[in-house]
Amino acid sequence: MHRELHWDGFTAMERDVRALVADPRWTLLPPLGRAQAIAQRALVTPDGSRWLFGALGRWYRLDRVDGRWHLSPPPLHPAVRAAARPQPPGVVVPHLLVPGGPDFAYDRGSTQGFVGPDVPREITERVRALLLAHRGLPREAFPLPEGPFREVFADDVTGAVAAVWGTIMWAAYAPAFDGNEVLLSMFGEFLARPLPGDDWVRWLPAGSLAALVDLYAERVRAGAQEAGLRLAGLMAETATVLRADARFRPRADALLAMAEPLLARPWLDHHALPGGAVREAWLARCPPHLAAAALPETAPGEHFRHSFYDLAEALAYTASRGMDPRSVAASLLAADVAGVCGAYEPSWAAPGASGTAEVVTALYPWIDDELRQALYVTLADPSHPLRGCWPRGGVLPPALVPPDRGTAAAVLGSAYATGLAWCRLTGIAAPPAGFAVCSALVQCLIHQRDDPRPEAAPNGHPRDPEESGWLFETRNTDISSLPPL
Repeated sequence: MHRELHWDGFTAMERDVRALVADPRWTLLPPLGRAQAIAQRALVTPDGSRWLFGALGRWYRLDRVDGRWHLSPPPLHPAVRAAARPQPPGVVVPHLLVPGGPDFAYDRGSTQGFVGPDVPREITERVRALLLAHRGLPREAFPLPEGPFREVFADDVTGAVAAVWGTIMWAAYAPAFDGNEVLLSMFGEFLARPLPGDDWVRWLPAGSLAALVDLYAERVRAGAQEAGLRLAGLMAETATVLRADARFRPRADALLAMAEPLLARPWLDHHALPGGAVREAWLARCPPHLAAAALPETAPGEHFRHSFYDLAEALAYTASRGMDPRSVAASLLAADVAGVCGAYEPSWAAPGASGTAEVVTALYPWIDDELRQALYVTLADPSHPLRGCWPRGGVLPPALVPPDRGTAAAVLGSAYATGLAWCRLTGIAAPPAGFAVCSALVQCLIHQRDDPRPEAAPNGHPRDPEESGWLFETRNTDISSLPPL
């Protein structure tokens, strides 16, 4: 029986490149040979755009204005993919875009937030056990050093409690947690103030590796090396537990690779202590196949690009509804930027006219010409169709409502990660009450949570305050920004 074959250039070239990189001979090729092999598998689409599948197992698009390759999810329209043709002339592949081999082994885990699907009980119970086993350590032996953790925890909290918390925050892909999440509520008695958020979600800042490492380094500098190593070991234990959840796994694995070697070779960081370069020493131990997990620490711009890529991928369901996921992602980025900076008018683009203009100017170098245009017109023209993607009254437009809980959690997680990434890149403080798009996405999830909001007792308080009720009593008026955790 005759079978009609359908050509999909993007699927074919991705499969071909993956097979090349998986071949043991790939790493033996000279750099020029590898670059030529990737260039031969570049694609051109009918609109003249050039694409290649390269480093970190992702697609790149050639900017027709600045001539640089930008990280960019490929088009999803079947007609565009079928019309893509290989080997466009004159393709030059920068060495940074050529797959090295280990980068293709990177496990990206999950981009879901922690709203909707809870952290599995077996993980929360193991973390609780670690917390209970270490909470009683003497404060004089495990003090809380000056820094971000002092603004989070009460004065009598030890560095051991902060080590568990800091590991959770750093390992989380997107630290937006259900307000009833047990993984957070077990820390309630240690906190100096309510966590930022609203009735449903804790919108937490991205974790700080510097603050986490300093818990260990402060003890070693003080001559208490055993205490420092115990804290590093506790971070490794916590990361080992967390990695069972795909939302934690990539960065938990990276933290394990950085902290665990100290347990066998306690002297590893001694050279870095005098110059205060312990964080850099830890990052140097992160292996190539996990380097992408450390991008927030090493390359904030690249981290923004990858987070935005995740968001566009999570929005793939919009393609079947006649939309371009990349343009939708740019529109949602514009909504959050405008929501934080407070400028919607067409005059936003005038030099110095608004905080929005400054942020967008800082983001432009990290996105390609098509996305720059989409971001610009969405902000500058209130009547543009892309403005129709913005939430209205805290609710997503019907065309953007995700089809299921898993997709909604992935869009929320990647949108929140993107928001934190552009805030970090531009030096803007992340809003403690959440970004507009993420808050609207929560409305798609509040009735699909693993644990519904607890019923109120006759006195109006939740019935289970020790577990999670304290989280629900926070209002936006109680919230002030937290430093990176």
